[in-house]
Amino acid sequence: MKYATIVADPPWEIAKRMGAGGRRARATEVPYSFMSLDEIMALPVADLAEDDAHLYLWSTRRNFREGIACAVARAWGFEPCGEILWGLRNPGMGGFNGSGHEPVLVAKRGDLPFPKNELPASVVFWRQPYAQGKIHSAKPEGFLDLVESVSPGPYLEMFARRQRLGWDTWGNEALNHVEMTTA
Repeated sequence: MKYATIVADPPWEIAKRMGAGGRRARATEVPYSFMSLDEIMALPVADLAEDDAHLYLWSTRRNFREGIACAVARAWGFEPCGEILWGLRNPGMGGFNGSGHEPVLVAKRGDLPFPKNELPASVVFWRQPYAQGKIHSAKPEGFLDLVESVSPGPYLEMFARRQRLGWDTWGNEALNHVEMTTA
């Protein structure tokens, strides 16, 4: 199966406990294993994507600033062409170090255009997903609604934290619809 749209939120290497010290007395424990940059770049995403496809790559702010997210997109066969910032109304787990947003790199391969004026211009404020409290790294339903409105299926979410109707998933917390050999 090949996918016209892929959403990925790799488990980037970050501090195992975020937010310790400073103004915040509590720290957020990251509930999953990390992958090295080499392991992320080696994932066979290009083999899963159609020749004409869209990629939405969630990134840490640091990896976004340093161009690492762009390098990963290119290693997967995509060319960066934009970004979306999820502005967090109540940063909590994602807003440590005084920064209340999460970046998403938008990329494409081939000739699949994005509909004109359909992607948000800058910062989007979606509701944080809640199901028995905050779920670390869970993405807002509004984000996937946007993706479905501007990018064609079939859809794949890599490193999915939960299932979504009409999407295939790959990751250790959701049904694995996709077979993938990792390094």
